[in-house]
Amino acid sequence: VQLQAFGGGLVQPGGSLRLSCVASGRPYSMGWFRQAPGKEREFVSAITSSPRLTYYADSLKGRFTISRDSASTTVYLQMNSLSPEDTAVYYCAARNGRIISSYMKRVEGYDIWGQGTQVTVSS
Repeated sequence: VQLQAFGGGLVQPGGSLRLSCVASGRPYSMGWFRQAPGKEREFVSAITSSPRLTYYADSLKGRFTISRDSASTTVYLQMNSLSPEDTAVYYCAARNGRIISSYMKRVEGYDIWGQGTQVTVSS
């Protein structure tokens, strides 16, 4: 499976952006991570294929929404009320199989990574 992410760009504080990640197959678990300059890669959100279970970083709940198309090949990340602290490279990640719950929010839980897409929040 290969992943390709789209949708990054420059947005003003308070604005919204939607990221997309297209998979060449139907990985069971798909998620988003982000990495700001000088910081470690951190979990943003994840979603499973069936059932559609969603996971969020506690700090992002209510602002970010993850979803997946009916074919389970594309995952979306709707980001609202963006602030400069959301500036980072956003990475799509996946795993063909299930991820045990303790690894769902960890980089180690995923073995397929797409290229990053830059999100910059600035006035």
